[in-house]
Amino acid sequence: MAKTIFDDLNGKKLVIGLVHLLPMPATPLYEEGNIEKMMEKAIKDCKTLQNAGADGGLIQSVDVFYPTTDDTDYARVATISAIAARVRAEVGPDFKIGVQLMMNCITPSLAACKAAGADFTRCSALVSATDSIYGRVEADPLKVAEYRTKIHAQNIGMISEISGYHFKAEYSQSLIQSLAGASMKMGANAIEVVSRDFEMNERLVKDVKAAGPFPVILGGGTDVQNCKDRLRYADGALVGTAFEGGKWGGPIIESIVADYVKNVRELEKELQ
Repeated sequence: MAKTIFDDLNGKKLVIGLVHLLPMPATPLYEEGNIEKMMEKAIKDCKTLQNAGADGGLIQSVDVFYPTTDDTDYARVATISAIAARVRAEVGPDFKIGVQLMMNCITPSLAACKAAGADFTRCSALVSATDSIYGRVEADPLKVAEYRTKIHAQNIGMISEISGYHFKAEYSQSLIQSLAGASMKMGANAIEVVSRDFEMNERLVKDVKAAGPFPVILGGGTDVQNCKDRLRYADGALVGTAFEGGKWGGPIIESIVADYVKNVRELEKELQ
């Protein structure tokens, strides 16, 4: 079976920064010149993450208006593929790159990963369904599995969000465990959860861990001050605004990332 970045962590906790882009071609808020600006930002942000010791970066579309289906315009796929490929050329093979076309464009994201040599994608709804301001987001795991096999992308890891900022569900332990188990059965390589409430955040992680030996990635909610506590039971975190100095969509700040990584590596040693 093909290995992904979420396999064989052996106590390592992944630190992955979110690289927020600008509106892309074929979206309502696109402006001429955005491609060049996005290319520059993605390269700079990922090199900053790499220099500060982070494990990777998730290159994420920020188009404001999103489709609810697992499909999108060719221009978006081509643009994010080109950006990710340039980033890969700049950072080398060891820094882990993710690609996510929002809202839930899983197969286009897998295609972009394959073309660019990226390592993983993030699925807002790999299983079940969730409401969003754009409408109902319905999972299509059969389509994803068939397409992933078709393009030989089993080595591209998939994070399945089951309770967080994009996938909304009323909490129950049985539901969380059911969604986690179903996600892994449908091809996920890691489970994403997050809650701003510390106790609920910890409960979600423990619920997933009790359901099986599933890697758990926090979908946000961590910063330099709380990362040791919040990551105690989780296997990694996606970090956005905290790495941008509190300014969502701004440039990633190397000193903040370095302090965060230092704390996480200390936690790893404490837990050995």
